[in-house]
Amino acid sequence: MNDRVAYLQSLFSGARQEDRFDRQHELFPVATMTAAPEPQPFPQGTAISLPATYRFGDADRDTAAFLAETDTVALMVIHGGQVRFEDYWLTGGPGVTWVSMSVAKSFVSAALGIAQAEGRFASVEEQIVDHVPELKGSAYDGARIKDVLQMSSGARWNEDYSDPNSDINRFIAVFAHGGSFNDFTATLTRAREPGTYNLYNSTDTQALGMLLKNVTGRSIRDYVEEKLWHPLGMEDDAHWLVDSAGMEMAFGGLNATARDYAKLGELYRLGGRWNGRQIVPEAWVRDSVTADAPHLKAGAGGLAGTIFNYGYQWWLPGDDGEYSAIGVYNQFVYVDPRRDLVIAKLSANHRYGTTNDESSYREAETIGLFRAIGQALAG
Repeated sequence: MNDRVAYLQSLFSGARQEDRFDRQHELFPVATMTAAPEPQPFPQGTAISLPATYRFGDADRDTAAFLAETDTVALMVIHGGQVRFEDYWLTGGPGVTWVSMSVAKSFVSAALGIAQAEGRFASVEEQIVDHVPELKGSAYDGARIKDVLQMSSGARWNEDYSDPNSDINRFIAVFAHGGSFNDFTATLTRAREPGTYNLYNSTDTQALGMLLKNVTGRSIRDYVEEKLWHPLGMEDDAHWLVDSAGMEMAFGGLNATARDYAKLGELYRLGGRWNGRQIVPEAWVRDSVTADAPHLKAGAGGLAGTIFNYGYQWWLPGDDGEYSAIGVYNQFVYVDPRRDLVIAKLSANHRYGTTNDESSYREAETIGLFRAIGQALAG
């Protein structure tokens, strides 16, 4: 327990994390998803070199320096379904599981799309408390499933990682000292009318995890393993962090390899189809990567000052069809369908969250590098 508390207290402090993010399953209780009975590795394509520089802001930046400064442990470039670049640094490696942070949110969204297609719930227009009565009387009472998917629940929340008293750090403390993620979620109160303001809130995803579990009658581990992990031919076991009640950390607790993370991006690039089978409904994929209301656009509401729009638990960096799953400390699964491109980056950027802006986040800059890789591939 002391190791867990020390680790969680070290987050967003500037402490190096590459020797912890690769062994979460040794530090915390987990529920394990097994590798697919028939693993499906990406085929190898012609290897490329990364562009030596990329443009960000008003300057050319050095690619190698950026990868080192953000403590990159894995980088995979999938182009046209083939591996064009794959490399590892620090404690990374092909078989090393790495904590997803909020990349897990996009997996939960995909699983909900499958659940809807199976008739587990009828529509994202339904009230979430109709399926999750545990949240009646909380901020989520009156919010549609769609509002929660779009981080527009209206709940009062502060996700400032640099503030030790912020809501997100109080939420993390539940994990450090024992307790229930779901019980914490039910304590949130209303700040705004649902569906009117985008405010990034990790507890929204925990509410979605509660929804997934209730409508399927199964644990997140079980459902995701059957519906996503095995059909996509994932090559390695993966672990969900769980709380003291055995509930998965839906908002950030997945631990998997770079190769397996990349497959979610490839699945979405292909419109939810894999080996001729529709895994996630095409309409769900489309809706997931569309900012369909003004409050979901960059510069509005809680996204003020960013370049990112928002969908169903996916970030939309611009208006050219690209999208990305993004987790703190610079975890990415980026997709640019125009260029048949998927990039997975796993990192331990030790400066992340030491300020509450791009100077430590470096998320917009990472997208700049990814765009340069896409441009290089396009010739």
